[in-house]
Amino acid sequence: MKRILFMLALVCMLPVLSSAQDHRFDPPWNPPAPDGQHFTVPGVDNVPDLYGDINDPDLVVFFGGNEFMVMDELLAAFRKANPSCRKIFVETLPPGILAKQIEQGSLTVGNMRIDLKPDVYIAGKSAIEQRAQWFSRTAAYAGNRLAIMVAKGNPKGVRGLADLGRKDIRVSMPNPEWEGIGKRIEEAYTKAGGENLRNRIMQEKVNDNTTFLTQIHHRQTPMRILYGQSDAGPVWYTEVYYQQMIGHPVELITIPDKDNLESVSMAGLMKQAPHLGAGRDFVDFLTSDAVKAIYKKYGFTIP
Repeated sequence: MKRILFMLALVCMLPVLSSAQDHRFDPPWNPPAPDGQHFTVPGVDNVPDLYGDINDPDLVVFFGGNEFMVMDELLAAFRKANPSCRKIFVETLPPGILAKQIEQGSLTVGNMRIDLKPDVYIAGKSAIEQRAQWFSRTAAYAGNRLAIMVAKGNPKGVRGLADLGRKDIRVSMPNPEWEGIGKRIEEAYTKAGGENLRNRIMQEKVNDNTTFLTQIHHRQTPMRILYGQSDAGPVWYTEVYYQQMIGHPVELITIPDKDNLESVSMAGLMKQAPHLGAGRDFVDFLTSDAVKAIYKKYGFTIP
């Protein structure tokens, strides 16, 4: 009898075990470099937001994470225009985390410590302006706006930001502590439903675990929706656009202009850039027509 009960319990657990090992939507969503020994293990050894050559790079760029989808084409085009700059290292983490990395001198991921200093730091306009003392030059080059990501078919019938306050909607929300988009979304909540809506989503629902605060929204929000852990997530428009481009089953819920907010991406050339010439060339490149075409392809606007 005990053996039968054990087998029944195991059968009941199989869906949970299967779900725990389900990595079909896991990053990296960008194709990895073709050379060298590949060792990417989904769920264990997988570092999708660190790109390129970490040893003696010719250029180091810290990008705000929501631009990860343009990296392959952007870096290939830059190398073509600047053939002497071959070894490039890029991070696409949240801008607040990148700022802390700059201030503290290093970043630790698992057992790996990185103490490279950036030549260029890229973030939203307000984040760049707050750190103006870091830069010898800044330049705006792309724009974005907010949207809501839901699973294909929109099973919970989400129509706008106000629906994210519903008790039955599990929200994946960027943490405003280090995600610049988080603060913008809070502003949008206030525009759409006043302080009551913002407090409901950011306080009441956080307390009852129906709002999940992400550590890195541009990876976690799509994965949480794709794996059925969250029902909806406010994100940048380009993030839903990209998930649809690569065939993932998500839908985009448009936020009307009256409730929406625009973002401007800016690049700052660091005063202490270790590779000053390459950094200057990269900032120049970001404002070129070639880059405008790449960003438009992935749904960004051009200011």
